[in-house]
Amino acid sequence: MMTTSRIPFAVIGVGSLGFHHARILRDLPGVRLEGVHDADPVRAEEVEKALGIRTFSDPKDLFSRVEAAVIAVPTPAHAAVALQAVEAGVHLLIEKPITSTLEEADRVLEAADARGLLVATGHVERFNGALRACEKYLDAPRFIESHRLAPFGPRGTEVAVVLDLMIHDIDLILSLVHEPVADVAGIGVPVLTSSVDIANARITFAGGAAANITASRVSMERMRKIRLFQESGYMSLDLARGEGSFLRLKPGVSLGALTEIPMALTDVVERIQLSGDGAEPLRTELEAFREAVAGRSELVVSGRDGREALQVALEIMQRTESNVLASRPA
Repeated sequence: MMTTSRIPFAVIGVGSLGFHHARILRDLPGVRLEGVHDADPVRAEEVEKALGIRTFSDPKDLFSRVEAAVIAVPTPAHAAVALQAVEAGVHLLIEKPITSTLEEADRVLEAADARGLLVATGHVERFNGALRACEKYLDAPRFIESHRLAPFGPRGTEVAVVLDLMIHDIDLILSLVHEPVADVAGIGVPVLTSSVDIANARITFAGGAAANITASRVSMERMRKIRLFQESGYMSLDLARGEGSFLRLKPGVSLGALTEIPMALTDVVERIQLSGDGAEPLRTELEAFREAVAGRSELVVSGRDGREALQVALEIMQRTESNVLASRPA
């Protein structure tokens, strides 16, 4: 397809997240939202009325009209829908996790590569204002700790919490630590569903860096925080607020001063406030994908990135589920 000044887009799956993709794409400069599809006709009608956009009962009819599409159907259907789109020659942004299995991810990526099509993965936290504000201070983090906690809700329970929530932080950590993964460990507990609802994992990297990750969908409060420790200082980021801080030694202060003269931490450490630009991360993600489809930039989060995050997440799931089985009475 030839790229026009306004790229024709589609959204497949307009549940809670797909609705917001459609809302943003409807008004995004350089994009023409041709329509949406949802397997639930009642939901499709609701979205059509709410956003004033056309709905299609068959996604194939929509794929024939567009150059790019967002796949936001439930995870088990990602591969089948994505392969339909690729067959029609459509560039894709597939919501995380990219697919349910590595085999499915490979089929989608290989099919897209064969047709010269782009596949992006919807890891929206890469576009969080706090992450973008701290980029100029990043210097090879050696230890990362993240907490992603949420109250229980029915959305996403078709997959374990590792694939539903923790995978966000897995992707972030892999993008921050540019080393091969050496080992993973994990433990989890199924609290309200048949799969793991709260999990903790540790990732160690070939160069010695490590990350400790906690994710829960059975918490009383919401939390999306990540802390980064590196030789030049320490960052604490509140991803929900899109802000954080960077603490480092004040210019001119030596490490010796910390041990030779008793003093308050504020005497030797400066705090730099990190604030995002207030942009909606999902909008920034879609703008970046639009630019890649138009050939003006590279993908920020590629399908290969999504596959790598999925691989680590599945390894963690295997460890957590093994620990659950081992803890149950014979």
